[in-house]
Amino acid sequence: MELSKRVSALTPSSTLAITAKAKELREQGHDVIGLGAGEPDFNTPSYIIEAAAASMREGYTKYTPSGGLPALKQAIIDKFQADQQLEYSLDEIIVGTGAKHILFTLFQAFLDEGDEVIIPAPYWVSYPEQVKLAGGSPVYLKGAEENHFKITPEQLERAVTARTKAVIINSPSNPTGSMYSWDELREIGETARKHNLLIVSDEIYEKLIYDGAHHYSIAQISPELKAQTIVINGVSKSHSMTGWRIGYAAGDQTLVKAMTNLASHSTSNPTSSSQFGAIAAYTEEDGSVEKMRQAFEHRLNQVYDKLIQIPGVTCVKPKGAFYLFPNVKEAADKAGYSSVDEWVEAFLEEEKVAVVPGSGFGSPDNIRLSYATSLEQLERALERMEAFIGKQASF
Repeated sequence: MELSKRVSALTPSSTLAITAKAKELREQGHDVIGLGAGEPDFNTPSYIIEAAAASMREGYTKYTPSGGLPALKQAIIDKFQADQQLEYSLDEIIVGTGAKHILFTLFQAFLDEGDEVIIPAPYWVSYPEQVKLAGGSPVYLKGAEENHFKITPEQLERAVTARTKAVIINSPSNPTGSMYSWDELREIGETARKHNLLIVSDEIYEKLIYDGAHHYSIAQISPELKAQTIVINGVSKSHSMTGWRIGYAAGDQTLVKAMTNLASHSTSNPTSSSQFGAIAAYTEEDGSVEKMRQAFEHRLNQVYDKLIQIPGVTCVKPKGAFYLFPNVKEAADKAGYSSVDEWVEAFLEEEKVAVVPGSGFGSPDNIRLSYATSLEQLERALERMEAFIGKQASF
């Protein structure tokens, strides 16, 4: 059967081969440590589960408005006001089936054939594919490792063409955990405003930040930047609700209306019970979010120093999310591997540790390690990494 050109052009997820191999090894009885998780290893807080269950018992199991329940939109508006002192109206909010679907809907509603979207690299794997599915062209800007993988306004200025329509900012970042400061956001925002670019601000990891760092939304900088920004967020990471599929966007009323119309022909509406769970997440907080954040911070501080002591490995310490993004090129090169991807395959085969190659994130010298797993598992994985590198190369 002949598939569509747009689907045939998609790049397979970089995690698929590693995930499949790890599963195969587990089925053979091997003790495999998986560090590829893109979700918290905590269950959804019980008060959220109870709120969703209660909504079903009370009969709220039918269609809802395509753009989300008004009560959930209001909870999101209140959250923006409390956290970033940002004011939005109901018609500036859309709720969808996860932040991923919100981004997909955004690009479908905003891009035409050949429009360019500037994507800082390293990037989340779905950004380029979603842009391509909408007929757009990804334009990659490499964030220097010595600048914590962040792009500069000068880079953005040089990358803009007559076809550039948007720039994506992901802070805190997946996969690097890096965060932009107020001044960095202001300078990038000024460049975006100069060229009338839509700023797509993905803030899904905003609640998971460490070492006293502070999250800023670029929409906070000025009313002018707020008008030019669409903020993407959700409850998946902050409240360990990845399977509930609730994400949302806040931004220009015309764009939000177009996204809502499109969603009405794709998903109809976000799952009703999940929306009631999300309302509880934002209105009945019981401290679970902070406890989870503290657990991630403890793991990060425990394993980071051990990681950077491994020969041939360097790593910028992340300020947010739950990933480490070490550079292992020296270790791979000294061991004679042709690429870090090959090193990753050998590491899994020989030491039974599954990590994600950085090539899928636009950074082929790095690997992504998720610390959304137990401290015991993390420490065992690093012991195996040190042993693997020690057997492979002399430092």
